[in-house]
Amino acid sequence: MKALLVKYKSVLKFILTFLLVYAVLTIGYKLYLDNSDGSKFYPDYLTNLTAKQSKLLLQEVGYETQITPHPDEASMMLIVKDKFVARVVEGCNSISVIILFISFVIAFAGKWKTTAMYILSGSVLIYSVNLIRIVILSIGLYHYPWRREILHTVIFPLIIYGMVFLLWMFWVNRFKSFQKQNV
Repeated sequence: MKALLVKYKSVLKFILTFLLVYAVLTIGYKLYLDNSDGSKFYPDYLTNLTAKQSKLLLQEVGYETQITPHPDEASMMLIVKDKFVARVVEGCNSISVIILFISFVIAFAGKWKTTAMYILSGSVLIYSVNLIRIVILSIGLYHYPWRREILHTVIFPLIIYGMVFLLWMFWVNRFKSFQKQNV
């Protein structure tokens, strides 16, 4: 048993670090959500910000857009040209995806400064692509509402998770080549 632990030490370290960071960040995010004051920023600040920025981007590409708090659930209604097309819920703000991204990068960490810069730039990129994803999804739902299922459950998750996967692969390959240079 000890031989197996020694042999797979780096794999176990990666898994345990990933799970620990993921748990800590997820619990922290859950505490943030539980303590959010929905009276100022409904349903929470980050989801509200995502809805506002999506609205601004939609307006920039020529779509008359409004957002309003949903009367029956904790979300923002996204209305394009007087047509309700989407709800911006907590899961739309990309924070859960960013937590997943950060957990992997920290579990595969290199130098502190390089890791921190990669986490920051990757998180901004994920958030930005997520906003673009919401805008394209909203335009798609406005013009092709009968394609809702495939747009929301297949194509657009593929975009965001595909981006995270590519960022992970870039990090692993960069880390691997950095390790070879320093051996």
